[in-house]
Amino acid sequence: MNILQQHSLQSCNTLAVDVMADNFVVVNNDDDLLAALAFATEQSLPVLLLGGGSNIVLREDFKGLVIQLDTKGISFVSEGEDVDVTARAGENWHNFVLYCLENGAYGLENLALIPGNIGAAPIQNIGAYGVELTDCFYSLRGWHCERQEWLTLTKQDCEFAYRDSIFKNSLKDQFIITDVTLRLSRIAKPQYHYHALEQYLQSCNIVEPTPSQVADAVIAIRSQKLPSPSDIPNAGSFFKNPVIDKAKLTAIQINHPEVVHYLQKNGGYKLAAGWLLEQAGWKGKSIGRIAMHTEQALVLVNRGGTGLEIAQFAKDIQADISSKFSIELEIEPRLY
Repeated sequence: MNILQQHSLQSCNTLAVDVMADNFVVVNNDDDLLAALAFATEQSLPVLLLGGGSNIVLREDFKGLVIQLDTKGISFVSEGEDVDVTARAGENWHNFVLYCLENGAYGLENLALIPGNIGAAPIQNIGAYGVELTDCFYSLRGWHCERQEWLTLTKQDCEFAYRDSIFKNSLKDQFIITDVTLRLSRIAKPQYHYHALEQYLQSCNIVEPTPSQVADAVIAIRSQKLPSPSDIPNAGSFFKNPVIDKAKLTAIQINHPEVVHYLQKNGGYKLAAGWLLEQAGWKGKSIGRIAMHTEQALVLVNRGGTGLEIAQFAKDIQADISSKFSIELEIEPRLY
């Protein structure tokens, strides 16, 4: 291990927030991970785990040890039409999706071009265009910091919900995901009846798309709507789409009959957070060095600001949406 002192984390988070870590180490295997955790324990240091840094807001310097997981490896186990694909936490998510497609393992095509690494995908229960990680999740392996042991967790153990999991609740900062296993299919079963996706495919005169065509369509749509962090620092969608009950929807429709909403399986209604932000005038709006993107109201972009500025900007938005719509927007990235 090579533990660095006073290391800038600007290149380690997609919002490009320039904060310092008192101690920083990149780990490439499980032994180094445990050694890094032992070092932190010996020195009484708090620990922050980083992967691709695409789902985090770093508000201040970290007075502890930052561990960046850079473990690599993908394996396939097939049985009939099922194929279980296991990937290490440091694998890039988008590259993993493409790798699965190239090797005839289907089910992830709607989740193409989502930023970040494999290890963060279950924490967020990532989803897009009608598909969520939980739809194909099988199990994961990781280190339980409090119990000091390796554990394998099933889908039920992970308590998945909309952009949520046990890792954001009772196991927050207690469990380090090192490997994720997804159950995919050798049989192509494209999911393309999400409105924006279906529209795009129709515009390309594609009636029955292949999994690769679905992935290509998702990549094209996301590329049009979402700026690349390498061009404009951002963390993708910054707020969750709120889910409300029928009474609240009816109240909103009095003044906004055109409100975008989607009926959920539990009887609730998911609203488009981007629509709420656009109606409230936040699309393209900036305060100092922080702004919402001019083309996508849901994407917060950083033009050289601090993590504290980002947090305050988000707080201002939440207060405004609450005032205008009586809806409490929840921030999607994790704040540290």
